[in-house]
Amino acid sequence: MASTDSTDDARREGGQKPMLARHRAQQEAEAQGRQAPKSGYFPLSYKEGISQWWAGLTPAMTEHRVLSFIPYLRQPPTHIQTGGTVPGRSESMSVDNAKSKEAEPVRTSSETDPYGPRQWHSDLVQLRGKNRFLNEFSVERVGEETENNLVMLHGYGAGLGFFYKNFEALSRQPHWKLYALDLLGMGRSSRPPFRINAKDREGKVREAESWFIDALEEWRIKKGIDKMTLLGHSLGGYMAVCYALKYPGHLNKLILASPVGIPEDPYAVNEAMPDPNDSSVANELAQSEDEAMGAGHDNNNFLNAKKKREAAAESGKQPQRRPYSKWLTTLWDANISPFSVVRYAGPLGPRLVSGWTSRRFGHLPSEESQALHDYSYSLFRQRGSGEYALAYVLAPGAFARSPLIRRIQGVGRQYLEVHSKPEPDAAASVSPVEAPQKVRETGVPIVMMYGSHDWMDVNGGYASKEKLEAEKKKMLATATEREKQLENGNVKVTVIRNAGHHVYLDGCDHFNEEMIGEMKDVEKRQKRLAAVQ
Repeated sequence: MASTDSTDDARREGGQKPMLARHRAQQEAEAQGRQAPKSGYFPLSYKEGISQWWAGLTPAMTEHRVLSFIPYLRQPPTHIQTGGTVPGRSESMSVDNAKSKEAEPVRTSSETDPYGPRQWHSDLVQLRGKNRFLNEFSVERVGEETENNLVMLHGYGAGLGFFYKNFEALSRQPHWKLYALDLLGMGRSSRPPFRINAKDREGKVREAESWFIDALEEWRIKKGIDKMTLLGHSLGGYMAVCYALKYPGHLNKLILASPVGIPEDPYAVNEAMPDPNDSSVANELAQSEDEAMGAGHDNNNFLNAKKKREAAAESGKQPQRRPYSKWLTTLWDANISPFSVVRYAGPLGPRLVSGWTSRRFGHLPSEESQALHDYSYSLFRQRGSGEYALAYVLAPGAFARSPLIRRIQGVGRQYLEVHSKPEPDAAASVSPVEAPQKVRETGVPIVMMYGSHDWMDVNGGYASKEKLEAEKKKMLATATEREKQLENGNVKVTVIRNAGHHVYLDGCDHFNEEMIGEMKDVEKRQKRLAAVQ
């Protein structure tokens, strides 16, 4: 980190001895050659939870600890311009631009890094307006010209540290630079007040989407990146699609890892309320340990849609849907996020979070699982900001209020101009003869990745593929010879082995293998397109 003392504190406070009783019991059982006892719903005891709350691990400390598990990176750089203080002692996630809070890049040599030399950097990128900064972690190869950029976006409420098992493997690819960003209002990015000014329903959704993707576009311009390969997980995948629609012409490839918000649900679109037992909050916290361990069934499903669909197919009936309970819809409409509950819980917050982290990360080595628990809690307890977009984007049950299946066909088929909102502009349906002054995109390769036991329904990926291929056919019917030569659209649906919703973490080896293949494919496509320029 920028401060050696803070680094040492992070290691001491992060604990070489696991804080979670579940992990300690597992270690003791393994040492004694016996089976570890099963944990309760909240593995962290009251005493341990209060102890962690009192210790006050900061987001900078916990992010540093997680990134220290990156192979060959002994001391990860970590700026402390944000996340250097604990809520309650000063303003949460305030920004300190002092030079001493910045982090110097860390360079690994070929002597200690067999795939080096590489340079790692932690930075806080300032955007226009008051209190708008994006937290950035990057890695590049030393002595090579950067020809391609991979930008990685995390899911709801998470942070860039969740990609710690991907940075090293993906940065082996020559001439690539990797960036991981915390979405505005999440992770260690600044947390400006989240406000929606639109009065109509559709306007509120579009304003919430633009809150994130406008910041991404401003970051891209500031970094001087013309085109990038964009990877988004879950909510990050949803926003990546929105970005492609509003700011066309800047993607070499779009990779969606278990994206939320694709399928259409009439209850969500019309704001009817489904079953309370299927709420995103309850089931995300209560996903079974078997799913986290890689079992071949779908227990991390907000709506358990896969089981219901399969059962309905067998019976020939549609699954019955019931309205959500009044308490759930009231909380959702009041924008009470699960992180609000953690904040309001005070000393009980770490114990509540352990109900999710112990199951989500239970398959990992105990030190890594502990570090991710600490990291998650330190982020969850920060002042609310970007998290409040959820109720505008998704209805209770994690279905989109404006489903991507209605819009995704426009990705790679827009006019090359800035759009006022992330919606298709029907460029594929208009002949170049009718609009000779406009230039339209000629396709973007899209990859959709799902886990083998993902709660996100892979059929949403296949349905998207059908719509995208139909749009490609429509565009080629009116395309000029030049457009046909430059055609670059393609859609691929991939299932990651032994993975749930967090495909990049659960099935990191297979995921990294697929990603490297996609990065090589970008290079191959660039050579083909260069030959016809």
